[in-house]
Amino acid sequence: MAVNEAIYKELTGSFSKKDVTLVAVSKTKPDEDIRALYDLGQRDFGENYVQEIIEKHARLPRDIRWHFIGHLQTNKVKYLAPFIYMIHGIDSFKLLKEVNKQASRCGRIIPVLLQVHIAREDTKFGLDENELKALLLQAGELGHIVIKGLMGMASFTSDAQAVRSEFRYLRSLYDQLLTTHHLPLTTLSMGMSGDYRIAVQEGSNMVRIGSLLFGARS
Repeated sequence: MAVNEAIYKELTGSFSKKDVTLVAVSKTKPDEDIRALYDLGQRDFGENYVQEIIEKHARLPRDIRWHFIGHLQTNKVKYLAPFIYMIHGIDSFKLLKEVNKQASRCGRIIPVLLQVHIAREDTKFGLDENELKALLLQAGELGHIVIKGLMGMASFTSDAQAVRSEFRYLRSLYDQLLTTHHLPLTTLSMGMSGDYRIAVQEGSNMVRIGSLLFGARS
């Protein structure tokens, strides 16, 4: 079994005390690895590729909560809308409208997270603070999505203080939306295998962990 059962039990034990949701990032991993974690009680799995998540959804247990955590193109939303549990990377009003449109066609309301650009690298996607607030003003007209919260990816760096500062900034935006804008947000998604400890310390209540659980991707 390729899954690190000891790490999984350690993580879930720690996260349960802090009410943190673990999304197991299973992209490129075989069904048997996902089933191994499923048998240990894991239900939230994250995938980056549309075709892969569609195929896994068809083959694996129906009570798995599938999270799409990759960069999503608008023309691919229709394939996810019938079953996706949550879409994490909403970074434009155009994409949000398409999710709403396809959710309406399926008779669903789809939970989403808005992706904020907090890293120093230009390669990471996401909204800046002004774009975030503008999108929220437009989103009220959409009845088939529910904005559950924010997500962000920190810089890929060994500078822990830089990572902490980026997470702290996203937490401040989240708190501002809760208090000043009175939005009923519930989810602040920050942290991956390399930086989840800092993320949880800074207020994350959803982490996306792959390599610690499944080993490095091939």
